[in-house]
Amino acid sequence: MIELVVFDMAGTTVDEDNVVYKTVRAAINAAGYAFTQEQVQTAGAGKEKSQAIHDVLALDGNDHSAEEVATIFANFKQQLASAYATLEVREQPGASAVFSSLRGQNIKVVLNTGYDRSTAEGLLKKLGWEIGKDIDALVTASDVANGRPAADMIEKAMEITGIRTSRSVVKIGDSQIDIEEGQNADCAITLGITTGAQTEQQLSESNPTAIIHHLSELLELIKTHRPT
Repeated sequence: MIELVVFDMAGTTVDEDNVVYKTVRAAINAAGYAFTQEQVQTAGAGKEKSQAIHDVLALDGNDHSAEEVATIFANFKQQLASAYATLEVREQPGASAVFSSLRGQNIKVVLNTGYDRSTAEGLLKKLGWEIGKDIDALVTASDVANGRPAADMIEKAMEITGIRTSRSVVKIGDSQIDIEEGQNADCAITLGITTGAQTEQQLSESNPTAIIHHLSELLELIKTHRPT
């Protein structure tokens, strides 16, 4: 029986025009690089953002210091704050309705993200989503010791919502690392969704339970799920 769904934010439940990875690229390339958007999203999607910067830089095969990563990350955070101040943020189609349907079935809804808490809370405020009203909890990369693909954020979500077994949990996200996070937590269902950072082909490489194209498809998958 499914008791909890853990949703990624950007690209999965939140439509922010891919501004995060555009900003990651801008901050890295401002330091003298020339990475493409595809390279940034392939190497960095879904990760805590300083880790994403580190992994994108590593694509050139050279060693990069922690100081360089920290400098680029600080620039990224400044650029992102400016972008979000004026950005029109929308929910992905059907997100609120899916949350409501799940919670109406006594299934907990938690958002998790590679953002830090202040950024994630800013997104919630723009969308008008409230913890305790629209969702049950928010878990961010700054709330745990280890970011994705480690299971820490899902385990924290379970702790907050009182869920005892990961075999009653669904994880859904728009990147391979979301899928790997769910697998590392031993979730009953791990789903990729094609509304965000990575393509169906890229998502399939991580062997999710299924790949969907609209959040509403999640409801039918849960309905037909049989415990293993």
